[in-house]
Amino acid sequence: MPKMPNPVIVVPGIIATYLRDEYPLPPESVWEVMDYSKQYERASLHPDNLRFEAIEPARVMPGQLYEIAYKELIEELRHNLRTRPDQPVPVYPFGYDWRQPLAATSTQLGDFIAEVISRTLLLRHYDGDAAYKKNPRVDIVAHSMGGLVVAGYLATAGKSHRIGSVVSLATPFQGSYEAVIKVTTGTANLGTSPPSSREREAARLTPALYYLLPGFKGALTVPPNSTLPASLFDPSVWQPSVTDTIAQFIQLRGLTPSNAKPQAAALFSAMLSSAKKFRDLTNSLSLKACGLEEDDWLCVVGVDSTTRTQLGVSVSGGKPDFDFKSSDRMNEWGKMPPEKAELTGDGTVPFRGAVPSFLPKAKLVCISPDDFGYWELQDRVTTKLAGFHGILPNMNMLHRLIVAFLTSRKDKHGNIWGRRAPGVTAADWAPPLAGLEDKT
Repeated sequence: MPKMPNPVIVVPGIIATYLRDEYPLPPESVWEVMDYSKQYERASLHPDNLRFEAIEPARVMPGQLYEIAYKELIEELRHNLRTRPDQPVPVYPFGYDWRQPLAATSTQLGDFIAEVISRTLLLRHYDGDAAYKKNPRVDIVAHSMGGLVVAGYLATAGKSHRIGSVVSLATPFQGSYEAVIKVTTGTANLGTSPPSSREREAARLTPALYYLLPGFKGALTVPPNSTLPASLFDPSVWQPSVTDTIAQFIQLRGLTPSNAKPQAAALFSAMLSSAKKFRDLTNSLSLKACGLEEDDWLCVVGVDSTTRTQLGVSVSGGKPDFDFKSSDRMNEWGKMPPEKAELTGDGTVPFRGAVPSFLPKAKLVCISPDDFGYWELQDRVTTKLAGFHGILPNMNMLHRLIVAFLTSRKDKHGNIWGRRAPGVTAADWAPPLAGLEDKT
């Protein structure tokens, strides 16, 4: 009997897990992705302890995943990974508190992996599979920030991890400018709700957002002869209004309001430092050191959508100020030279922000909005609302591609494809699955 497919865990992106306050009976929802009356005050974190909420008593916990983005993906995996109807392959959603530092979420993922394996071994067809019992593993399908959570888990666990294969979809391994915009203005392609001052205030005290800051080479342009550092992880390049808002929040909710300004500066610096430490960790990830091969990771990158691909900072009145120019949103996909073609993305994550340090570009599989099929018109409508990045997990072709990768079974219709990253030749392209049509 062939070895059973590994159970699968789907790890969503930022803001894609509902949040509920379990202190009231019955529990009350405080964050729903499509709910325009999000309770920002109840979801805001306490400046004296970012593990907990600013308004206590409370106990805000993760709930379900955003069904529009992930339900179809999960159902397709559950249906197509199995070889027999009476032998289901478990596919578990991993809901997590997306506000929290990714290091903590990575640890929670490790605990969840152990739980999923234990539950899977209670199924008779897995208990009877000697090969699986000897070396139980899970496969991971991660979208957006979820891929960073997985990379952090692997970098920390090393060879003690229990992952077989990974699929990452549009993950900002090197960051997205939308995180900068969300913190600075409250608007960004990270969600579906209209911007508000309440959202901006909550964002500035959301540690996870800082883990998404762009950190690739040339991510931030500083004025010539400026003493400003060209790093978004340095607090000195940020406009003072960010720490001013945090200080105001400390005055409102903090335990020592008289010390608001220095406490705000220290808190902001600590969040940036923690995010930079995690980015350094994921950038140092070696698949080989974890006992994995490059072909164990399918990295899907969204392209051919107008995306913010660069950002400059100016100095006004002796203070830094981000220069959000509309001309920095571009889509040069397909242009030459290859460096120019990299000025694209999925509408949220720029191509350069999506390239992981632990995989060569020859392994990347690029997809575009044109890969939505004719009958996916509803997906196209939803794309206008949530953006290509947000609805990318709904793509039917991508479902087939993921199943082919996780099972090593060729798509029976030969109907999977992808595109090469800029600068990668047809001869050099080496995606981690056979039978992939090159639509470059």
